[in-house]
Amino acid sequence: MFRRMLLLGLTLALLLGASAPVFAAGPELAVPSAVLMDEATGTVLYEKNDRERLPPASVTKIMTLLLVMEALDSGRIGWDDTVVTSAAAAGKGGSQVFLEENEQMPLTDMLKSVVVSSANDCATALAEHVAGSESAFVELMNRRAAELGMKDTHFVNCTGLDDEPDAAEHLTTAYDIALMSRELLRHEQIKQYTTIWMDTVRSGQFGLSNTNKLVRFYDGTTGLKTGYTSTAGYCLSASAERNGMELIAVVLHGASSTDRFESAKALLNYGFSSYALVTPAPEGAIPAVPVTLGTVDAITPVPASGEPLLVDKSKAAGVTTQVTVDEGVDAPVEQGRRLGTLTVSSGGEVLAQIPLVAPQSVPRLRWLDLWLRLLKSVAMG
Repeated sequence: MFRRMLLLGLTLALLLGASAPVFAAGPELAVPSAVLMDEATGTVLYEKNDRERLPPASVTKIMTLLLVMEALDSGRIGWDDTVVTSAAAAGKGGSQVFLEENEQMPLTDMLKSVVVSSANDCATALAEHVAGSESAFVELMNRRAAELGMKDTHFVNCTGLDDEPDAAEHLTTAYDIALMSRELLRHEQIKQYTTIWMDTVRSGQFGLSNTNKLVRFYDGTTGLKTGYTSTAGYCLSASAERNGMELIAVVLHGASSTDRFESAKALLNYGFSSYALVTPAPEGAIPAVPVTLGTVDAITPVPASGEPLLVDKSKAAGVTTQVTVDEGVDAPVEQGRRLGTLTVSSGGEVLAQIPLVAPQSVPRLRWLDLWLRLLKSVAMG
């Protein structure tokens, strides 16, 4: 009986150990739901009820901003556009810059107002500018959420206000928020707005102050968005970058603003103190692999991925690499065919094995090419 229980325990341990990287437990937090994600790799470094569906309040606007940035990138709207305020936009409550119906404002000022002051009226006006109506824009929000793998998210508006029809169905998770935050951060221009502490719109007549206090008080902050309603509590998606590593900390349903910001700082501090990004490179030239009957005699493989590796900070300084390649290969060789391995280690522990692949295709010699090569060798001999 004891042996059977021991075997079962070992089996479970092996299965659990093989399912995901093992990270440290992380900090104790005063919020019920949170996640810490590495922006470069998407690796989750900490989670606490991160798949629990909760109302996100104005953190919703991360998706609104993402769709605006993507519309700008595609040319569907322009940075020089002027946005006209509809009655629906002017009638939004909560945080706002008090737009009046038919008021015109530069798109950049509306974008700034959404990011810095969480302006619901500007968010709605931008949504209408992109899609024609808020309802059409919300359809785009849900479609984009599905594309990003946000499986537990459903949006009913572009603001996160929970006093509107169907607001009880407006739900997401800390993990899903991290996914859309990561996507938004890929648009570097958004950081021109998410890092503003104080600014103005309307030719300096209306002041803006960032609701994300980390912008001023946490070194390396790059964004991103706060949220609060009485139902959702205090929410935040915070991003920060230090030493080339950017992290995303999401906290939901905090009891106070202090809990929100202190929990986000604790997560970011934990990530920066515990992990580092390493971009492994071969220690020396990668040997060429001979090609038999190919249009070239040899091909030098390259790493299949140039993505950085997330490693325990204590191991980062001791990272070494070792290259092994095939002794030879017969043509034809397809682009991307594996020809070797780049093994990344630290302190005797293998951290990753990165395939080395053919950078381009190598066709097989035709019979005519073979005859010409043979005649050439005979003539030279």
